[in-house]
Amino acid sequence: MIVAQAPSDPTIQARRREIVAEPLLFTTLRVLAGRHPDVIDALEGSVDHLGDPGSDATQDDEAVRDIARRFVASLKAEARP
Repeated sequence: MIVAQAPSDPTIQARRREIVAEPLLFTTLRVLAGRHPDVIDALEGSVDHLGDPGSDATQDDEAVRDIARRFVASLKAEARP
């Protein structure tokens, strides 16, 4: 059963922002890393400082860091000649 949700539902809005933000951010970082290869190292060095801002049982800092590590690894793989 599909439950209709109002377009202003915070969950829908968050999902839509994520759908838009990820490819735009990745494309931006890909271009930037192409011009400044050291940016990937800087990103990689910042991963350990990331955390999940949640304050309930769903909070998982390491899961957030894992996503960031995969993101950086993907950038590194694309940057290789």
